[in-house]
Amino acid sequence: MKDDKATHLLRFLLIACIALLADQVTKAIAFAFLPNKGDMYWLIDGWLGFSHVENDAIAFGWGSGNRPFMIIIMVVTAILAVAIPFIACKAFRRNAPAQVALAFIEGGAIGNFVDRLFVKNAQGIAVVRDFVNLERFGFANCNVADFCITFGAVALVIILLFIGPQAAFPLKKKWREEAKKESE
Repeated sequence: MKDDKATHLLRFLLIACIALLADQVTKAIAFAFLPNKGDMYWLIDGWLGFSHVENDAIAFGWGSGNRPFMIIIMVVTAILAVAIPFIACKAFRRNAPAQVALAFIEGGAIGNFVDRLFVKNAQGIAVVRDFVNLERFGFANCNVADFCITFGAVALVIILLFIGPQAAFPLKKKWREEAKKESE
């Protein structure tokens, strides 16, 4: 199969855009049905619910109320949003699964970045709209962007460790043989 850079980049951008669109659409729908902060709807009583949460922090509440820290996070996110497509298509040009994983990370990161740019709470502080209530499972509220980032990161680690001839510990004998040939 031909190693076509344009095809890799288009696939990457398509997946990232689908993840971004899914995130923004689900946030809009959730907040249309749960317009007030603190509104809650249980889909499966006590197990899975939707709630209106305005998150001014990053993962695990880090940076809540710390504007300089959040500005740094925004700058780093913007830099990575530009760098990740090039990394995916250059460093992982022969690893389509890694490109897909990175595309999910990209789409999710941009989804939350868009919120931080355009969504403000009553105090005018930039927030991310979270609506999936996972408290029953020991997690905070989250959104589709968070799912995309988490899925992409976990998949990328698994891919880099086990999938393909470039993996650290290739699972298939064929991949191990290819890796051995490349190193010779």
